[in-house]
Amino acid sequence: MAMNHPTSTDGITPDYINQLLATTVPNAAVTAVRVTDAKTYGEQMVSTAGRVSIEVDYASGTPSDLPTRLVLKLTRAVDEIMAPFYANEVAFYKGIRPELAIEAPRCFGGDFNASTTHFGLLLEDLTMRGATFPNTTQRTGQDDVRMLLDQLARLHAAFWESPRFGSDLAWVETHVEGAVATMMNEIAPAYIAHEVETENFKRELVQRLRTTPDKLLAGVQAVQRHQSTLPQTLLHGDTHLGNTYRLPDGKAGLLDWQLMVRGYAMHDVNYIVTTGLSIADRRAHERDLVAYYLDRLGQEGVARPPAFDSAWEEYRRTLIWGVYIGWLTTPVVNYGWEINVMNHLRLTTAYEDLETAKLVETLL
Repeated sequence: MAMNHPTSTDGITPDYINQLLATTVPNAAVTAVRVTDAKTYGEQMVSTAGRVSIEVDYASGTPSDLPTRLVLKLTRAVDEIMAPFYANEVAFYKGIRPELAIEAPRCFGGDFNASTTHFGLLLEDLTMRGATFPNTTQRTGQDDVRMLLDQLARLHAAFWESPRFGSDLAWVETHVEGAVATMMNEIAPAYIAHEVETENFKRELVQRLRTTPDKLLAGVQAVQRHQSTLPQTLLHGDTHLGNTYRLPDGKAGLLDWQLMVRGYAMHDVNYIVTTGLSIADRRAHERDLVAYYLDRLGQEGVARPPAFDSAWEEYRRTLIWGVYIGWLTTPVVNYGWEINVMNHLRLTTAYEDLETAKLVETLL
């Protein structure tokens, strides 16, 4: 029977939580649920889904290692446009997350209802492990980025040119094919054009690059077609700084897997470096960080990591995605003015510094 998912705290009952738990931990049950915090669209870094913090009481016989504090991700009650994102993230947490040896939230249940396009994901509350959540208003350095590159190298190495993409992981979408790709290519462009037209700072940043939304879209599509011919692996897909967290032991982790995809590794690497560092720090350290990532890729078991020169060229090319899809799509209400503008500033400056337009032009 298809599950009915709430879009607000009203429907978060013990029965609903038990339905979610049954998808992953079938021998667990709760007897009581208390909402401790709720963030919806436009509040405190909430972008494409709501987040509700809950405390639960478990029934006798439930495994003792289950946490009593959880985070429930819920459908953004706006429209069904985000359905491909929701379906993709649920598929990741249920189908791939259990086997990963990287730092990412544990999942205790998830479901996507294709009929209603609503979903629910029951995740660990990372604050219970002392996690903090960086953003561009805070100073981060190359060591912070290295910790995230460690996680990306481990993730990418585990699926590097994996034959599983032709068997049990054939369902994983790519940048050029699948529901998320369709959304990005057919629905997002009109929205981006509207954002550029109505937000002065976005319009003038695009003008500064001497380009247009249509030209950026053509460039993104050309880069993605090209990079689909390069070694493929599993990507997080949306590695901006705001989708990461830090733990007291020094580890860093990755949140929000809605854009998980099969693609070329520099997509993930470029996006975290260019959003995670100040302009000056990126200019000073990004080549070393790319080299560090490639070295870590080899340490994690990739027999023939890309040569630096070819990886560096693709690193510079894939930046166009961050400029166009990454933040031109993001309304100010999602993260606030400072974070929105800071990401645009970092990405568009890197676009100029790295001569991304010239590299993309060779593919058109």
